[in-house]
Amino acid sequence: MGAEAIPEWMRIPQGQWTADDLDLVPEEVGRCEVLDGALIVMSPQRFFHSTTIRRLANALEIAAPPGWTVVTEFTIRIDDRTRLEPDVLVLRPGAIITPDSTFCWPGDVALAVEVVSPDSTVRDRVIKPAKYAAAGIPQYWRIEEDDGAATDHIYLLDGNGRYARTAVEDGKLHLDQPFPFFLDIGDLYP
Repeated sequence: MGAEAIPEWMRIPQGQWTADDLDLVPEEVGRCEVLDGALIVMSPQRFFHSTTIRRLANALEIAAPPGWTVVTEFTIRIDDRTRLEPDVLVLRPGAIITPDSTFCWPGDVALAVEVVSPDSTVRDRVIKPAKYAAAGIPQYWRIEEDDGAATDHIYLLDGNGRYARTAVEDGKLHLDQPFPFFLDIGDLYP
């Protein structure tokens, strides 16, 4: 049995991936990100992950005033070596996104949401929040599965460029930013 040739898109230019290189990955490979020059191929979504993303995006879209855009699984170009794909994004009015866009800029993002999967726990709890905060994204939500239910961790950017946790009371989410929003976390899953 002979070794198969490595596909051209897998050849890493200059020893590391760039944000622009992500556009060279064929769609059939699946969801990918570039984090500090490393290509991360994401595992298939679990039912919890898929259901929670859809329900949250729908709720945000219903609450969003005209001009705001809610998208799922769309990348943010953090810098030349990092392009991350949150599960849900809320883009500010005036964000310039065309049908051919493959990413947005951090300044366009009002909220980034990650729904944690077993293989993304460290990235979603530690690495991505630090990257999003450093890029100036005002809000970060992390949703995790806990004994068959969704739990939400809400963070707002503080004056020092770091995220500070905001309380969620009795599973009810009441926010004024990025726009007035109410959600019973229990409605996300099951």
